Amino acid sequence: MLTGLPPLTLALLLLAGVVLDLLLGEAPRWHPLVGFGNLASRIERHFNKGAGRIGRGTLAWALAVLPLTLLAALACGIQGKAGLAVHAVLLYLCLGLRSLRDHTLPIHAALEAGDLDRARWLTSHIVSRDTKQASEADLAKAGAESLLENGNDAVFGTLFWFLVAGGAGAVLFRLANTLDAMWGYRNARYNLFGRVAARIDDVLNYVPARLTALSYALLASSAGQLRALRCWRSQAPHWSSPNAGPVMASGAGALGVTLGGAAVYEGEVEMRPVLGSGPAAGAADLPRAWRLVWRTTLLWLAAAFGAALLLGAMHA
Repeated sequence: MLTGLPPLTLALLLLAGVVLDLLLGEAPRWHPLVGFGNLASRIERHFNKGAGRIGRGTLAWALAVLPLTLLAALACGIQGKAGLAVHAVLLYLCLGLRSLRDHTLPIHAALEAGDLDRARWLTSHIVSRDTKQASEADLAKAGAESLLENGNDAVFGTLFWFLVAGGAGAVLFRLANTLDAMWGYRNARYNLFGRVAARIDDVLNYVPARLTALSYALLASSAGQLRALRCWRSQAPHWSSPNAGPVMASGAGALGVTLGGAAVYEGEVEMRPVLGSGPAAGAADLPRAWRLVWRTTLLWLAAAFGAALLLGAMHA
């Protein structure tokens, strides 16, 4: 751990950040990550032109992420209770656990009510694929995929880097992940400029993604555990993202549903590898996916406290 904090203190701060997220949710106005997204857009417009796009993208990433991460580290270094509070608040601002619930369970409610137009509108806010003509099955699949993948990106990756480096670690991970989501596309505009942002996110996400995939498998039924591990091993290598593949393959296997397949992006149908095993995900699987993410959160909290108590006993 790079924070210098006692393990039990770090675990308590982890719990505090999660509780704050569950109680307060996303800030309705002036959310720091929204502000960061606006800043990143301005930086991208300034640097993403001319020759040397990879170098320009590297410099743009550093200008967007490093000063804010350094500022977070300095704030966390404040002595006493104020510094501890900064750690917890930064974790809260970086977490998206309640946001996952608040954005996906309404899709389930709309589908259950037969309101396909509302379900399409709600789904369009959490995925980049086209939803205007999406069927109920398409929307359920998109929602489940978003829950499982963003369980890692918005929750468990953030928790992992908080345990490694406190509030500054959470900020570094979340900002890097946001830039990957904004710049990490393989198209004419971002293929070169966003390449470094995508690779940095791959590196930062490598360990948390596999811990998330393992957690999804562990929390499945006995049959689901084997299925999740099998899907992870056999299907994840075929997915375009080295980290989303293990997470979604394991999660789909744990739930006993099938994800992936056809999706529409910018008017073009993209055939993606199939993930999981069983029937195609349906509306009823959205609450099941949320419960898997929630139970994984509880597992990580329990593991953090268990490790802290064990380390404390070893040094007693």
